[in-house]
Amino acid sequence: MPGGPVAAGDGIGANAPKSKWAGILMTGFAAFGGILFGYDTGTISGIIAMNDWLCTFGFVVANPAPGAAPCGITTSNKSLVVSILSVGTVFGALASAPMADLTGRRMGIIITCLIFSVGVAMQTAATGMPLFAVGRVVAGFGVGLVSCLIPMYQSECAPKWIRGAVVSCYQWAITIGLLLAAVINNATQGRTDHSAYRIPIAIQFIWAVILAGGMFLLPESPRYLIKRGHDAAAAAALSRLIGVHATHPSIEAELDEIRLNLKHEEEIGQATYADCFRDGDNRILLRTLTGIFLQAWQQLTGINFIFYYGTTFFKNSHVGNPFLQTIATNVVNVGMTVPGIYFVDKVGRRNLLLIGAAGMMVCEYIVAIAGVTISVSNIAGQKVLVAFVCIYIGFFASTWGPIAWVVTGEIFPRKVRAKAMSLSIASNWFWNWLLAFVTPYLVDPGHGNADLGAKVFFIWGSTCLGCLVFTYFCIPETKGLALEQIDILYANASPRNSVAYRNRMIAEDMHGAEAYGKNLHHDTASREEKV
Repeated sequence: MPGGPVAAGDGIGANAPKSKWAGILMTGFAAFGGILFGYDTGTISGIIAMNDWLCTFGFVVANPAPGAAPCGITTSNKSLVVSILSVGTVFGALASAPMADLTGRRMGIIITCLIFSVGVAMQTAATGMPLFAVGRVVAGFGVGLVSCLIPMYQSECAPKWIRGAVVSCYQWAITIGLLLAAVINNATQGRTDHSAYRIPIAIQFIWAVILAGGMFLLPESPRYLIKRGHDAAAAAALSRLIGVHATHPSIEAELDEIRLNLKHEEEIGQATYADCFRDGDNRILLRTLTGIFLQAWQQLTGINFIFYYGTTFFKNSHVGNPFLQTIATNVVNVGMTVPGIYFVDKVGRRNLLLIGAAGMMVCEYIVAIAGVTISVSNIAGQKVLVAFVCIYIGFFASTWGPIAWVVTGEIFPRKVRAKAMSLSIASNWFWNWLLAFVTPYLVDPGHGNADLGAKVFFIWGSTCLGCLVFTYFCIPETKGLALEQIDILYANASPRNSVAYRNRMIAEDMHGAEAYGKNLHHDTASREEKV
């Protein structure tokens, strides 16, 4: 499941009075942004299993088996229509930063809703594959923009006292969007005309209108306005965001802090992508590669097999209504994301990623073994298979789903953070596209295909073993550390002994030069252990 980058900014309004309405508006905005994102990426799973869509965009099956769909689609077209969304998202993510600087964060999101709606209109009107595919690319471009612009806006505008809730709500709302897509697909899949697939697609206009309408009511980012030299407008925007009058002393204090941060960024200069791969005491190379590969491994857990092709997979298992089973998996995804959000600061990032990788690996091997040894006519056995798919999703939703983004948002030093984050996001979308593209060739029967069926879970189980090994050797424990303390952690400890060093840092309250000084007298064993 694709995700959105965790906002890494400091927020605003640290010392200002807490405004109830500011919090409600920001949280509501985050929810609709995430729903648009999640719904668009989730709706295709059910659409490609609908009879009317298959007959409109595919071919009539000669002598279909009893209970089988009367129409089908070639593996190449299925691969194209599912994966091509991610092509648009990659370019959208790359275009987000220039658009945000050119139009502003607020207007950039409004323009994005318009672009997204054009793609939705193309898909709704399409009765042939070329227009439908182009519509998927255009909508994907909008999704890519949304996936970067909204967290950017949140990180610069969310009041500090609700910033964590806003970011968590956005991540959670993505899973709610996936669930809504599954519910609406189930409600329309029995229709015998084009409304079966057009209604689920067209409903996306509603999310775009709500998101754009919300942005008309919300102010521009004060940070953007200060950067453009519009100090009076920045003060007015900030007063609305933190719920105090524009003449309140906290307004000027906040604006001074924004100016100071912008000045500091100018002093350290603009990093290049080459800087992300230069190693040194702060181990930027390791941290960049950790972000890139963490996002790759998240996609390689196999989760998008369920969210992109799950309805088709459940249809082949012959256990009840495959659309209802897709709803069930999405309910698990929504519900189990909440424990992940709660435990990330209780159990820690590294521990949860280890637990999640081990749990997913066991579940996927069980699903693979059941798929190989149990006949599709064995209903009880197929129910066990579906049950372990749900348990596997539960492990993902509570660990690798949200926490991979938390870690990615924390581990980069300030100078290269924007560049390194963009590399990590690009890695996520690249692997999202690649796996969506190749999966039909791995799973489907027919000439030139691997025809693995449920055996594909042997691959996903093995990649989860890779996730486990990667986490053990490459992911440090950063729970409870400030961003500057994470720099110190990387300079003085390997990921494998990071838990002990983190505990020492917190116990001794190490910060900045003090921590480096203390480390000079520390046992050099931890340095020798670095990988």
